[in-house]
Amino acid sequence: MTGSEETLSFRLAYVPGVTPTKWVRIWNERLPGIPLELVATPPAEAYDVLRDGGADAGFVRLPADRTFFSAIPLYTETTVVVVPKDHLFTAADEVSTEDLADEIVLHPLDDTLGWERPPGQPAFERPATTADAIELVAAGIGLLVVPQSLARLYHRKDLKYRTLTDAPQSQVALAWPEERTTDRVEDFIGIVRGRTLNSTRGRTQDQPRSQDQPRSQSKSKNAGKSGARQKPAAGKPTGKGAKGPRGGSGAAKGARRGKPRRRP
Repeated sequence: MTGSEETLSFRLAYVPGVTPTKWVRIWNERLPGIPLELVATPPAEAYDVLRDGGADAGFVRLPADRTFFSAIPLYTETTVVVVPKDHLFTAADEVSTEDLADEIVLHPLDDTLGWERPPGQPAFERPATTADAIELVAAGIGLLVVPQSLARLYHRKDLKYRTLTDAPQSQVALAWPEERTTDRVEDFIGIVRGRTLNSTRGRTQDQPRSQDQPRSQSKSKNAGKSGARQKPAAGKPTGKGAKGPRGGSGAAKGARRGKPRRRP
């Protein structure tokens, strides 16, 4: 159900790799009186944060439990393999999972790609986080397969990444508890969907009435300015050379002037 309660702020969770800057800027422009609070959330905890009320909505990675959450898929990320900068793979623009067959591929516990076992040879143990796995790649322990946004987030000068053509892909979505679809959540959905301020579902209740003037009112104010020719009043001559009823170009052609002569 949709709530209409007033809130002092809007809390937005986001997982690593997602950059909410653009949407936050639009929110601050449209609703300057309602602060937006960002809540950085580990991938494995994102849905728990939303479920427990730690955030009103969040940028998460699918899949989501659709029996509890509503979700709007936003984009699908490119999958890449992170390697040391002097690795053989850096000579190519892209590689396949088959190319990883003889490589040790790290599988962190917070993996975002959802596969049970990555390609290649497994490491002795699974790193706790993606950040830990990046350190191991830099140390030459193995390679790491992640969404491109995470490779950029943990960028290091001693590492490179290349596109992995046939690997699973991560899909980013905006999600929120369906039963807590408040007016503020609807406002943020409108921003994410790219609705304008004046669109029916994108307009907030805090918008001044003067910015939402009915079209019929504006028409009445502009009446008579449209350039339509007005019908002249009865009895008034029209035209370039129009004059009064006596003489001039307003007189009928052939009309006699003066008094008529009597016949003998």
